[in-house]
Amino acid sequence: MTYPATIDENAPIVAEHTIRIAAPLERVWRLHTGISSWPEWLHAVTESRLDGPITPGTTFHWVTAGLSIDSTIYAVDAQRRILWGGPAHGITGVHEWTFTEDGDGVVVRTRESWAGAPVEADRDNLAALLDDSLGTWLDALKKAAE
Repeated sequence: MTYPATIDENAPIVAEHTIRIAAPLERVWRLHTGISSWPEWLHAVTESRLDGPITPGTTFHWVTAGLSIDSTIYAVDAQRRILWGGPAHGITGVHEWTFTEDGDGVVVRTRESWAGAPVEADRDNLAALLDDSLGTWLDALKKAAE
């Protein structure tokens, strides 16, 4: 199976956020890739289940904002980068996370692309929704890790 190597830079919606977290890389990575535990610290996610190891091809199921999503892990560079995505409710999303040590902390960067008919029909509202969700996710990760 061939998976995307990065987000879709040409998608109608591309969002990017960066945050610095004052915590060890190992802790930040463990929280972020502990997918089945997301609801414990990421309150926007009400359910999550990882169906195998953190490796390309593994899927996970999660529910956020009342939407049920099945994602596939596309790429992993342990403690540096993870890329996942898939179709959900007519939207094809690809989500990349990078983790860079920075002194006594970690710079976390997330980028996500969305494409599909719902995006074409309501680009501005969906772009705002994605932007807000990424900011909320990073804030929750920072709070949980620090």
